[in-house]
This record gives sequence, C-alpha cells and structure tokens, in this order.
Amino acid sequence: MSVRPSAPRALLGATAALALGAASAACWAPPAAAATASGGTTAFTIGDPRITESSGLAASTVHPGIVYTHNDSGGVPKIYALGPDGRVRAVLTLGGATARDWEAMALGKDEKGRPAIYMGDIGDNLGGAWPYVTVYRIPEPAQVRSQTIRATAFRIKYADGPRNAETLMVNPRTNRLYIASKLFGGAIYEAPKHLRTSGYNVMHKIGNAPAIATDGAFAPDGSTCVIRTYFGARMYDVTPDGRPGKSLGSVSLPFQPQGESITYTPDGRYFLAGSEGVKQPVYKVPVPGADKAGASPSASAKTAKKAAKDDADQGHRDAGGVRTGLFVALAIAAAVGYGLFRRRG
Repeated sequence: MSVRPSAPRALLGATAALALGAASAACWAPPAAAATASGGTTAFTIGDPRITESSGLAASTVHPGIVYTHNDSGGVPKIYALGPDGRVRAVLTLGGATARDWEAMALGKDEKGRPAIYMGDIGDNLGGAWPYVTVYRIPEPAQVRSQTIRATAFRIKYADGPRNAETLMVNPRTNRLYIASKLFGGAIYEAPKHLRTSGYNVMHKIGNAPAIATDGAFAPDGSTCVIRTYFGARMYDVTPDGRPGKSLGSVSLPFQPQGESITYTPDGRYFLAGSEGVKQPVYKVPVPGADKAGASPSASAKTAKKAAKDDADQGHRDAGGVRTGLFVALAIAAAVGYGLFRRRG
C-alpha cells in the first residue's frame, strides 16, 4: 500500500486493509504444487526476510525463470531477482532513486530498444498529496548478479490532477507506458509516446479501470492486458494503436491476504499473482483461452473472451460477498476514524 500516515489515519487504513484482506494470496510451480479453487497452483513462496511487501512482479524474457519483485513503501530502492524456487538470485539497487511509495513494475525497452525495467513510485495514499510521482527506468542487466545500476527518472503528472495508483504497464509493441488509478471509479492513463527526463510527462485518461486496481500487465505479445484488484482480475483486448480496449471478461484468482501484483509468464499462458506479507506464495493461474488459442492467449481474442466469460460467473459470485464485506469494513473504519478524530479534537 504505501506511506504510513499519522496514528488515526494509519488505524483507518489498517482496518480497511483488514477488510481487503478478508476479501482477497500467489509462479513457476514445482510438479507437486497444490491446486487452488480457481485452477491455479502455487508456483513458489517468497521466503526471503528482506521481502515483506511484494507489491509488483515482472517475469524476465531475457533470463528464463527469473521473476523480479520489489517492496512497497518505506523500503530501499532495490529490485529482487527471484529464481524458479523463489529464492533471491540477485539484488539490483537503483542508483539515484528513492523508494517513497513503490507500487508496480513492468518490463519494456529504453530509447535505444534495449531491455529495461520500469519501476513505479506512483502510490499516493493521501489522495493527491504529491504534486507529481516518478517512474524510474534501469537497463535489465545482461547477467543476474547483485549490482547498483544508475536509474533514469521520469516525473509524472496527470492531466486531471493527482491520484493514487498501483498499476504500471508498458506495451511491449509500442513501449508506451500506462497507469491505472486505484479508485472505486478507476481510470487508465496514457503517457506521452516518448518520456522525457526534463519537466513533466503528463498522462491523459483514455479509459476506465476496475475499482481498486492494484496491478496490471500486458501480455508478452502486446495483444491483451490484465488489471487485477484485491478480488480478481479483468482481461482486456488491445487496440491497433496499442491502448487497452474492450473488456474480455473477469478472471478468478486464488484467495490472497493483500493481492497487489500480477504479470504474464513469458509464453503468455499463465498469470503470476502475488500478495504483500511475509512468506507469501506466488500463484500460477492459467490465462483464459491460452491452451485453445495456441502459443499465446491473444492469438485468438474471441477464444480468450469466451474463456474469460466462462470464468466470470464464478468470479462475480466470489467477489459479491467480498465486496459486501469490504463496504461494511470500510464503514466501520470510517466510524472508528471519526471517533478518533473527535477524541483528539
């Protein structure tokens, strides 16, 4: 989630987080991995004590089996390269960067077309307290070893004002950056075609996002994308100009205490879904339509749409009770917070 505010606000956030946890934990699976209710399997568990708030995932296409992750706010500017067993193989320190509220990551390219990692310092739990947010970029290293890499910083503003966000996506076809805001009425924002290091990169709303979006990713071939919430995920097709387009349907995810990360595997057949918390599993969930469509789910958008719709009914049923619990808990949190503020006054 993000910055830890004052005590009453922190309690309010903790109560809300508890509600979200009651509603909603997640890659490369050992052969004996146990099945989940939604058809996923436990891929690995992030057991390294340095990783307690895994808030983003990105599966490398340069280094087979490597998945990158990072901690949330209050940490240090480090990216962890995990092996297929979930153990840390390398730590990448971003030189010149800060970790105010890291919420998401994505793989893309730099201006010369070289593989790069984009890191989103885009959280704003105070609802507009930060006049701008920052996306950092580092080259994806040729060797998986611990090292410090100088980061390039891009300052980001939204055309319609500051907002909280936890979803960062880069289209692998166009290399264009997209952010989804984390609101009940969320929106998808598009960055300029070319990011600049001077001044600000102003993002414009181009569509709607699911309520309380916590992460998202483009498929490796760029033909579909996914945005997750605490309760599930939703797939979208991608328009010829590279933008997230029409919804293909919802996708059920395994129960997670605080599900805040999702990405595709490099072959496009599975989602990897993770959660914040200590020793949390990462789940490997089949992408709807992937097996029927061939090498990639986006080889047949119609197949993916049908499969996602088939999954949607169960997803909606699972999410219904969760949403009810969420709203009740938020109401309780609001009441608690109001009482605390009155007492302080």
